[in-house]
Amino acid sequence: MSAISFKNINRLAIPAIIAGIAEPLISLTDIAIIGNVDKNPIESLAAAGIVGSFLSAIIWIVAQTKTAISSIVSQHLGANRLHAVKTLIPQAIYFNLLFSIVIYVTTAFFAEAIFSAYNAEGLILSYSEEYYQIRALGYPLTLVTFAIFGIFRGLQNTLWAMKCSITGALVNVILDFTLVYGIEGFIPAMHLKGAAYASLAAQATMLVMALWFFFKKTPFHLKLSFNINPQLKGLLLMAANLFVRTAALNFAIYLANAYATGYGKNYIAAQSILMNIWLFFSFFIDGYANAGNAIGGKLLGARDYKSLWELSKKISKYSVFIAFILMGICALFYDEIGLIFNKEDSVLMLFYSVFWLVLLMQPVNAIAFMFDGIFKGLGEAKYLRNLLLAATFLGFTPALLIADHFGMKLYAIWIAFFVWMLIRSSALVIQFRRKYLKKEI
Repeated sequence: MSAISFKNINRLAIPAIIAGIAEPLISLTDIAIIGNVDKNPIESLAAAGIVGSFLSAIIWIVAQTKTAISSIVSQHLGANRLHAVKTLIPQAIYFNLLFSIVIYVTTAFFAEAIFSAYNAEGLILSYSEEYYQIRALGYPLTLVTFAIFGIFRGLQNTLWAMKCSITGALVNVILDFTLVYGIEGFIPAMHLKGAAYASLAAQATMLVMALWFFFKKTPFHLKLSFNINPQLKGLLLMAANLFVRTAALNFAIYLANAYATGYGKNYIAAQSILMNIWLFFSFFIDGYANAGNAIGGKLLGARDYKSLWELSKKISKYSVFIAFILMGICALFYDEIGLIFNKEDSVLMLFYSVFWLVLLMQPVNAIAFMFDGIFKGLGEAKYLRNLLLAATFLGFTPALLIADHFGMKLYAIWIAFFVWMLIRSSALVIQFRRKYLKKEI
């Protein structure tokens, strides 16, 4: 079966889509359930949104070793040299574990200061601090799981990660309802804290399952060798470039949420819903990017540039098609979607006024995410770093400041995101054609 056949691409992409949406689905479930509690729903929703954005920022930054591992494993698989990375795998996993503990220690004790920087105050700040200190316990669980998922993807298998993610999402949904609302006479209603504990249990479930697949299905182990693998330096360098890139990405998300919080609690509540839906769409479309990441790295290892060019064209079509399907479904149920997350008219009015713009940008997002995934598989971390820095500080930030100056509020935030994605998608297409099309010819 050809590496770039429809069947092979979807064999990787479809499980990757399902696995990818599990994490934002956990956040969306939290948002939907918390936004409908009887006790301070707007403040609870705002706190969940702020903390969710910060958690995503941290996890995206430190989980870039997942992409680096996937790239290196897939390239060595294509070159039939997997034996060369057997000692690298445990070193990378333990690095993720230690790094996640450092992140927990340096953020959990400063939660109040962190969320004050998001313009949170009063009850929203109190809720944010309480919610985060529980959710942050999940850093080691999530980052080790992500490292293992990167290994699976490098081995051209996204099915194992999908099974782990589905199970984790189901655990989260069941425990969300149980712990947030409680069971009369058995379990007291824990509200926001219940959602945090539910997420923690879901992350633990995914880690246990990921470790089972790792030991049973892969040729790797966790026995640590103190002889540093020659590939570790390259992996950490690639991860470092991706750290910087993702830090720039999350600066944009931080700025958006800080501005929304400054506009008022109704604005940050609406922004929380919009951002989590945007992230859900991003992870959904990112399934084809993950397929491009895995297959692209393997094709580069085999120096098959012709197939690499064909891969980019096929995955572009598939990801844009998915984007249009998502747009159509949301357009059809435009009013109903908002009601899932909140019943406050003031929040819903703001949400509906901007949601169409979030939908409009999805095809552009699809192209950006697809080429982003391929470039990661090719090890082009330096270019991705520079592009994100330029898009964030020369595109997103000026667009936000200008639109905010004219009092556009939530429109300012999402116009800035649109500009950001246009820069990213167009630059990636131009660079790929310039660098790899000539090799195919």
